[in-house]
Amino acid sequence: MRDLEYRLFSQVRSFSSIAVIIAITLSVIFSQFLGESSIQWQIVIAVIALAIGIPHGALDHLVTLPKSKPLVMALFIAIYVLVAIVAVIAILEFNVVGFIFVLLMSATHFGIGDAAFINEMDRRGGRKAKLPRALYAIAAGSTPVLIPLVNSASTDALSQVNPALIDWHRGFDQEILYAVTGFAIIAIVALFFLHRKRESLDIALLLALALIAPPLIAFAVYFGCWHAMRHTARLTLTLDSSQRAFESGDSHRAFSRAVLPGLPALAGTFLIAGVLAVLGKDFSDDFFWMALVVVWALTVPHMAVTAKLDKSALT
Repeated sequence: MRDLEYRLFSQVRSFSSIAVIIAITLSVIFSQFLGESSIQWQIVIAVIALAIGIPHGALDHLVTLPKSKPLVMALFIAIYVLVAIVAVIAILEFNVVGFIFVLLMSATHFGIGDAAFINEMDRRGGRKAKLPRALYAIAAGSTPVLIPLVNSASTDALSQVNPALIDWHRGFDQEILYAVTGFAIIAIVALFFLHRKRESLDIALLLALALIAPPLIAFAVYFGCWHAMRHTARLTLTLDSSQRAFESGDSHRAFSRAVLPGLPALAGTFLIAGVLAVLGKDFSDDFFWMALVVVWALTVPHMAVTAKLDKSALT
């Protein structure tokens, strides 16, 4: 069964890498023909990528409270939703402060999650070369989160999303760009010489995505096609239905069992984003911003409840 788990992890890893390469390629092509300032094609690609990733957090209750009583489960979900609502209000009312808080939290969560994914894969593949977890986690988390928001294209993108966020870095955009890029390059070189060439390629792909693709696409593709897919693969190690599928020799079914229950969350997220955008009286301009706000807000309780899963994977 561990061989099937390793195969699934390898397939998910290949998917995330290919998705990033496609996103970079499409960004170069569309930027040439439609212009870098055109936002419509960026939103289309970003919404698709976000849609792929949103369901991955909908099974937190099954991971945190497996086989719990209905009342306990209902209470957990109520608290989870309440925390997300408070986060939405905080981001909307305190745009910049809320935005910076979410950025730092997301970078931490993404980096730890990616390192946990690699660690679980190493266990099943018998990898002997030890992963420098801190180095990989910091590079894997900060690169796709911070660089897209301080490069030259971020101003136009943030003005479309929410103008209040344009100067979130308080003028230290170049310093942040150089620091994160430099650390990523150090990680790429170090991982290569530590016989972790595939992980070196991971960071190189994330760095290319962050530097080349427009900010909206860079974040959305990373979130939906990289982080979420890898997190979903890790869920298959915990969910009973996925484990039964592995036992029957069906890795694809194991993965689907960790995806299908999360589809209602996808519909709910876009429904809430649509309602918030309509209340804002400008659906076309506000919908994507509201969708991002909801996704960022859901990251707050999601990070808290997956901490146990991450700790187990890294221990």
